[in-house]
Amino acid sequence: MPNEFRTADWASYRMDYGKPHRAIEPLEQEIAIVGDALDALRGAGIIPHTQYDGEKMLAHRAAVAELFEIPWTAISPRMQRLLYAINAVARPPVMIAAGCFCGNTFISNAGAAVGPGACYAARDLVGIEIVAGEAARAERNVRRIDPTGAARVVAANAVPFVAEYQEPVNLLYLDADGTDERGKGVYLDILRGCYGRMHAGSIVLAHNSVNCAASLSEYLGFVRNPLNFHASINVILDPEGLEVSVK
Repeated sequence: MPNEFRTADWASYRMDYGKPHRAIEPLEQEIAIVGDALDALRGAGIIPHTQYDGEKMLAHRAAVAELFEIPWTAISPRMQRLLYAINAVARPPVMIAAGCFCGNTFISNAGAAVGPGACYAARDLVGIEIVAGEAARAERNVRRIDPTGAARVVAANAVPFVAEYQEPVNLLYLDADGTDERGKGVYLDILRGCYGRMHAGSIVLAHNSVNCAASLSEYLGFVRNPLNFHASINVILDPEGLEVSVK
């Protein structure tokens, strides 16, 4: 059985995708559940500690709610907090997010380094979106939070982009869809493209580890193989899931 952290209410914790900012549970419960997930990640050696600034996280959330145009999203409040917290703890100088639609998933990661939620300075935060119109909208959204340009969104196919990207990759977030029947199976192609430039301690986050598990079987087999990654945990806070792996 894969290593996992699963909440008792993961299947019933459901959001309205068209209302991305609606609270689903009391804030204290959200904080506690994400805290338990972070404890599991620390216990597996994926992150060194679990401390992040909760007030900065809420400032990030408020800015996204005010400034971003989000037609819909599957990123639940729990997942938003978890992504922000992992980045706030790991503080990756270079982060790549493959598949960012309107930019909400991207900024859930990048928001730990830019905007009102910033707790560290990054060198390059890149969101990749294959649909040019959505990439343009995501870039507009990100510019409203980050005038510095440290976080940026490009219109590109993530597979060749990461293969040609020259920097070491400290954190890779995967939420892309393939253009063929493989769908989320493209995650493994993207990961392989930059795997050689990931160091010991680099983190990979794969969204949809639960609801798209069938198409991710090859990917999950790769990251759960101890020959490829030091540890990997399926974090199940909601029906989508997030596989968290460390090299």
